[in-house]
Amino acid sequence: MEIVIWRLPAASWGTQHGFKYRLAYVANGRCVLRFDNEAGKGDHMHVEEVEVPYAFTDLQALQADFWRAVSRRRRGK
Repeated sequence: MEIVIWRLPAASWGTQHGFKYRLAYVANGRCVLRFDNEAGKGDHMHVEEVEVPYAFTDLQALQADFWRAVSRRRRGK
């Protein structure tokens, strides 16, 4: 697991909030789940090789959504 969250002085390009984040779950040496917000791409998540939008609301929801996705992934769902 890797969780990195920065508070920015202003919202970055592609987002409506002032956070930059990367929450990643690595299994067997490869990243299988990641929530992030690259500049220009906005909030999104990666599930294996597929990138899908993510609706960021706040940091608590982000972390809860990440841990819920990790739990599902570990159960094989």
